[in-house]
Amino acid sequence: MFINKKLRKVDVALIVAVTAIIIMSLITIGSATHINTPSEDRYWFLQRQGIFTIVNVCVILFVMNFDYKMLQLYGKKLYIFNIIMLLAVMLLGQSALGAQRWIQLGPISIQPSEFSKLIMIICMASVFQDKIGKLNTLSDLLPLLGYVGLPFLLVLKQPDLGTSLVFLAIFIGMLFACGVNLKLLFGMFGAAVACAPLLWMFVLKEYQKMRIMVFFDPNVDPLGSGYHIIQSKIAIGSGMLFGKGLFAGTQSQLNFLPENHTDFIFAVVGEELGFLGATFLLLMYLLLMRRGIKIAQQAQDNFGMLLAVGITSMWVFHVLVNVGMTAGIMPVTGIPLPFMSYGVSALTTNMLAVAILLNIYLRNQKLQF
Repeated sequence: MFINKKLRKVDVALIVAVTAIIIMSLITIGSATHINTPSEDRYWFLQRQGIFTIVNVCVILFVMNFDYKMLQLYGKKLYIFNIIMLLAVMLLGQSALGAQRWIQLGPISIQPSEFSKLIMIICMASVFQDKIGKLNTLSDLLPLLGYVGLPFLLVLKQPDLGTSLVFLAIFIGMLFACGVNLKLLFGMFGAAVACAPLLWMFVLKEYQKMRIMVFFDPNVDPLGSGYHIIQSKIAIGSGMLFGKGLFAGTQSQLNFLPENHTDFIFAVVGEELGFLGATFLLLMYLLLMRRGIKIAQQAQDNFGMLLAVGITSMWVFHVLVNVGMTAGIMPVTGIPLPFMSYGVSALTTNMLAVAILLNIYLRNQKLQF
């Protein structure tokens, strides 16, 4: 009965957007993976993603019973837990695709850096809520840079440049929400650009450098680092207006398109559902982000506002970079498309983010009534 009353006050537009994206995800994952797996396990990826979707819906209903303000009480503990978790990846993690990012828990591979995004949003919101209107000098900003810098470096060490850049996107989004001095922010950006040569020489791995090079010219390494971009652009372009139809995309079905159910799933949408299908998906993301901004504006406290801003910043960056890299206008960074790409850790993180947004919206409605 308590849950039913809550469901009548939920953000319907947010739920519609997430539901539409997840339905498209399950259909696309089934189409992208069924032909490359044995007949008895043809829909294994689809079934697994579907099961965890249902589990996460139950988690959302559970989370809605608690006031999100409780999270700020655990900011310090969550930060320590996050650091321990990221250190555990370095010591106990499993390597795949040239990076050590996963921890095996029974039959499930967990990617702690995915959960780290949401944990850092909670931690930053708990710290930044007292900094609104007070970030005017470099000395005001340096403690916050150090606070975010430690988990940023631990994720970068895995190496996972994409996720570490997500931390920066969330950080910048929250700074804007706190009313940071823009001259200070642009000055820091200029300093970061000036340090780019050092980043290139001493931080980036060789494969990361190659990804940046093939961004400007995929033909530098057409059968290596540039292969993903070339095949993705072919897939999207060949879909034209209406697409080739589900289960009929040549690039994805004939296995020309790598990682077609994870990082490059948008290329499958473009090929099989065409411009119209891709546009519909992007409109759902636009609705999702619009609701995130609206919830931030209507939040009754700084902590809730910053949570909503952090979550929305995370999604905006993910969508821009993922869609951009599949279209060849962004470097390949391995960032999944929210709610679309296959992956238990990413799906759970994004669903928990939805639960927090719904909770903020629900508490706001309760106060209004």
